[in-house]
Amino acid sequence: MSLHQKIIFSLALFGLLSPPMQAAAITERSEVQAFIKEMRDRHDFAEQDLQRWFADTRIKPSIIKAISRPAEKKAWKDYRPIFLTESRIEGGIEFWDRHAELLQRAEQEYGVDPAVIVAIIGVETRYGRHKGSFRVIDALSTLAFDYPPRSKFFRSELEHYLLMTREEKVDPMSLLGSYAGAMGQPQFISSSYRHYAVDFNADGRRDIWNDAADAIGSVANYFKMHGWKSGEHVTQRVDVSAVTNKALLSEDDLKPSHALSELRQQGIGDILVTLDDQQQAAMINLEGDEGLEHWLGLDNFYTITRYNHSALYAMAVYQLSEAIRARRDEMKQADSHG
Repeated sequence: MSLHQKIIFSLALFGLLSPPMQAAAITERSEVQAFIKEMRDRHDFAEQDLQRWFADTRIKPSIIKAISRPAEKKAWKDYRPIFLTESRIEGGIEFWDRHAELLQRAEQEYGVDPAVIVAIIGVETRYGRHKGSFRVIDALSTLAFDYPPRSKFFRSELEHYLLMTREEKVDPMSLLGSYAGAMGQPQFISSSYRHYAVDFNADGRRDIWNDAADAIGSVANYFKMHGWKSGEHVTQRVDVSAVTNKALLSEDDLKPSHALSELRQQGIGDILVTLDDQQQAAMINLEGDEGLEHWLGLDNFYTITRYNHSALYAMAVYQLSEAIRARRDEMKQADSHG
């Protein structure tokens, strides 16, 4: 036996040349079978379809790894540069100009600031360019059955997903999304799609993947349904140097619960005089490049956090929206004087 043959024989002996083992089908797991039976009994799915779909579903360790280290765990000084970039500002201007009529109609029908709609899509998918590469059924199944901290939530989203694909007449094995199962240009989770996605161009489909009209209308509808107040401020930075009640500054609640009159009395400075005393706000504290930043989270700021329950996320959307608006206005003004 030659040296080459000996090496081949040794590798084969230790199984190193054998084909990779196929991951065991998750249909062998009792909790998956329980879910299948529940979908059959509660929603009248054909069990053979469910068995076939889940036999082809894969648990992905990379999904667990990704959800365990979300960007929202970063400090604001590290989170902000991810989204406040020249490419996202320029991309936002281009997206706004390309879909100006749709954005104007969305504002008229839903009362939502076009700059915020643009910024949401920009933060989520870079204006539809990065919609996710995980099969949604793999992502939701991984998190429903192998991620105990939020298994109940993702099990519910998996249920919504199968209902959604049946309602929309889509193959549940075909859709791609984020590691958390978010889909399309605005990255709706399954329940959000079912409740808030709209057919904004009236073509008979709610296509948030490829249709900018439906993506724009769906974001606007989501914000309206979560309490967006047309024409009102979102947030503003304030001075807390005169505040003696340190407990006020250490709060970690996104929901506005303090009347501005109370905050003024507590020593919060620089609050806009145009803001009504009875308006409610939350104290938002962010770790910036030059130390702690203090902001008022007004009702519209809270609405943005209903899209992603993070002050960092809401602030990134707000600041990107303002940067896009300001740059676009500058360009329009320059063109008018040209």
